[in-house]
Amino acid sequence: MRRAVLSVADKTGIGELARALQDAGWEIVSSGGTAAYLESNGIQVTQVSQVTGFPEMLDGRVKTLHPKIHGGILALRDKTEHMQQLEMHKVTPVDMVVCNLYPFVQAAKKPGVTLEEVIEQIDIGGPSLIRAAAKNYRWVTVVCNPDRYQDIIGQIKVHGEVSLDLRLELACEAFAHTAQYDAAIFSYFASLLPDLGAQDQFDDKLVLGYEKVFSLRYGENPHQQAAYYEPVFEGNIPSLHRAQIQGKALSYNNINDLDSAFHAVWDLRSTGCVIVKHAAPCGVALGETPREAFDAAFQGDPVSAFGGIVAFNCEVDKDCAEAMKDIFLEVVAAPSFTQDALEILKAKKNLRLLAIAPSCLSKDRSLNGPSAGAGECAGGGSYTIKTGMGGILVQEKDKLLPEFEEWRVVSKRQPTGEELSTLKFAMTVCKYVKSNSIVLARGFQTVGIGGGQPNRVDAVRIAIKRAEDRARGACLASDAFFPFPDAVLEAAKAGITAIAHPGGSIRDQESIDVADEHGIAMVLTGNRHFLH
Repeated sequence: MRRAVLSVADKTGIGELARALQDAGWEIVSSGGTAAYLESNGIQVTQVSQVTGFPEMLDGRVKTLHPKIHGGILALRDKTEHMQQLEMHKVTPVDMVVCNLYPFVQAAKKPGVTLEEVIEQIDIGGPSLIRAAAKNYRWVTVVCNPDRYQDIIGQIKVHGEVSLDLRLELACEAFAHTAQYDAAIFSYFASLLPDLGAQDQFDDKLVLGYEKVFSLRYGENPHQQAAYYEPVFEGNIPSLHRAQIQGKALSYNNINDLDSAFHAVWDLRSTGCVIVKHAAPCGVALGETPREAFDAAFQGDPVSAFGGIVAFNCEVDKDCAEAMKDIFLEVVAAPSFTQDALEILKAKKNLRLLAIAPSCLSKDRSLNGPSAGAGECAGGGSYTIKTGMGGILVQEKDKLLPEFEEWRVVSKRQPTGEELSTLKFAMTVCKYVKSNSIVLARGFQTVGIGGGQPNRVDAVRIAIKRAEDRARGACLASDAFFPFPDAVLEAAKAGITAIAHPGGSIRDQESIDVADEHGIAMVLTGNRHFLH
């Protein structure tokens, strides 16, 4: 008689599987809640304690951790010595393990849950069963996903056993199941360490606790498949799964663009709007009202804003919704919408509306300011992760904002107070524009953005071209120094009055001299803001 060990936290479908096994002549071994559930459904069960000759102990912490269980799972059927040892010690081989784990993540997410309660949901016996069975997949079937039960039932009914190919597939799923479980436990305990986000060094091992939220229709292009994953434990950015109010499903490009818009808008000091197109800000502005902020951001580059992603750091009201209703936009994201605004925007059935805001902010209103560490906001996105050369690049987010930098005036002319404020606004936007990055602004409105160019002078020319007449009297922010004075000369020709850049080139003085020749105020920030 074949033997199956069943021990599941999620009992979905387990009764049907157990009955199919019983009808096929299998012995069902189980304990605790699973045994009680099966017996209540008329399934004959052999208790684990009957197999081991040892009672459950320590409030159920120790049940299946016994040689008569694990020996039966791990024995190599084609190794004579193993089978002789099983016979000597009266151990029955186990042919199937059906197991899924204590709901650790659900328990850890419960409001008001204590550390002790969370610790009790760390499964010990379950992962041991799963890993042992997966290791010995050549003879043992391991099942941890209820969605697979029908596959098992089908093969048992037709062939009386599970094929080797399916056993290998299930073993792979099993190792993924336990790996994700351990990663979730690591993520939870890491969130308890207040200084984790301030560590100077990265761990030698990278453990990522992420789970798939939804599959995407395709990636950047229709011929590329894609999916979206989020941290198992939500940080200071709420789940997109709960954020969407209406509209078509989010695409890969929508989410990629939204990331830039969302982070940029929460770095702004007051009521603001950011419009992003192809992962690059094309219009950014502050205003007294959401409508003023949107109008100014849209006028920053109305051509590029077509089909863009719009993000606000304030509630969208009726007046603001009226301004957007006749413009083709892909996504509008804001902390909230008034009912009147929703009625207007929901008339555009395909428009994706997201109610989303950071769950915690640093004292200076920044999403990723220095005071927002991992201890404050578990999983708070303090790092960026991207692939490269078959590996993964991990770095801290660029958290620096102008107020955290020591700016130094190097020109003969001092910037006015208004110019200095505008430069700080422009430099904040600069962080989110692909390098080489140039941002032109008037007041708290971008009027021309040039980015993603292999040389800085072309980025300046693009920004000036987009600004047109508005370049005259504007301020310019650059994400890195000017290696040659040509870009400063282009700015002078366009009538730009003030420039901020990091400095640090051996030819800084040449750029300063050109600025002085044309009466331009120049400030060195001391910090570069490349974005590649």
